[in-house]
Amino acid sequence: LRGALRGALRGALRGVGELLLPRACVACGGAMGSADRGLACGACWSRLPLLPKPWCPRCGHPVPLRSTNHRPPAIYCALCAQLHPRVEGARSVCWVPHAASSPLLAALKYQGWWGIADAMSMRMLRAGGALLDGVDAPIFVPVPLAPGRMRERGFNQSEVLARGLARRTAGTVLPDALMRLRETGTQTQLTPAERLVNVHSAFAVPELRRVAIGGRSLVLVDDVLTTGATLNACAVALLDGGASHIRYWTFGRARSDADRP
Repeated sequence: LRGALRGALRGALRGVGELLLPRACVACGGAMGSADRGLACGACWSRLPLLPKPWCPRCGHPVPLRSTNHRPPAIYCALCAQLHPRVEGARSVCWVPHAASSPLLAALKYQGWWGIADAMSMRMLRAGGALLDGVDAPIFVPVPLAPGRMRERGFNQSEVLARGLARRTAGTVLPDALMRLRETGTQTQLTPAERLVNVHSAFAVPELRRVAIGGRSLVLVDDVLTTGATLNACAVALLDGGASHIRYWTFGRARSDADRP
């Protein structure tokens, strides 16, 4: 009876709190329901434009099935050529930009709601957990921010995503396995060719971290995979620093020209 009374009291206090101080979704601004947990409402999460299957078994990008004389139909993927040859796989959750996914990412990156990364990492694991097949103790390496951007935001969105993944997989995060050698500026408005030039030789592995990554297969974590230029530049640095293979894991993925309706 005492336990039931405590439960009823907690429920009543929660209801009063939501009435006096209603919670708002950080993505859409709408009122959060009593069943909603975290910082974004269930409606926003339910509207995520998930990557449709079938996926390329390597890069995880949606690909069309083409009929052949073989069964099952063969999967063709032109996007794998953009990845570094020693990238074993890549996975993402949803398309960006999009009316549902973009506000969630903006809340994380630009509005300081870093706590939303936990719910994002949960969905990353749900969608792409197979990326870790055969890996007993994954090592996650977040893409580093430029020092100026880090001072401006106060946190690295890729690192908080990596920490969410590590908590759910008994993994390890190496936030200082990579460093930026120079400011690269935003990639948002650049063409694919300009992105390559912008991040070329922009990353390196600190000498003290070479032992930690030597001979290891690493998981690079970022918020969005667009052309792969930044992730590829990071992969080159890690491989030059002694890593054996690399995987990419992001929350969002940009559409290619072939994906556009």
